Amino acid sequence: QVQLVESGGGLVQAGGSLRLSCAASGSIFSINVMGWYRQAPGKQREWVAQIIRSGPTFYADSVKGRFTISRDNAKNTVYLQMNSLKPEDTAVYYCQAQGGTAYWGQGTQVTVSS
Repeated sequence: QVQLVESGGGLVQAGGSLRLSCAASGSIFSINVMGWYRQAPGKQREWVAQIIRSGPTFYADSVKGRFTISRDNAKNTVYLQMNSLKPEDTAVYYCQAQGGTAYWGQGTQVTVSS
């Protein structure tokens, strides 16, 4: 089992920045990929970014150049630095860990005002 706890969401004006954190605990040795997803009201959950255990990172076109995913192995934590935020980035952001099974955090709300 893997437990994920997100933090760092909040309310920010358009053009601002936020950094989300996702702290992992439990059977973290089984994790191969960690990523961020988001779900806006009335929409399906969508993939935002991911980081592979070996290091490569990948981004959705909608956030490329604005968001950066990174990790601190010593803290078992993955981050999502979000810059140049837009109102359309408003959503609940979820952390996911993949290691044979997909694990999800509880989500953190990000609201970007225009």
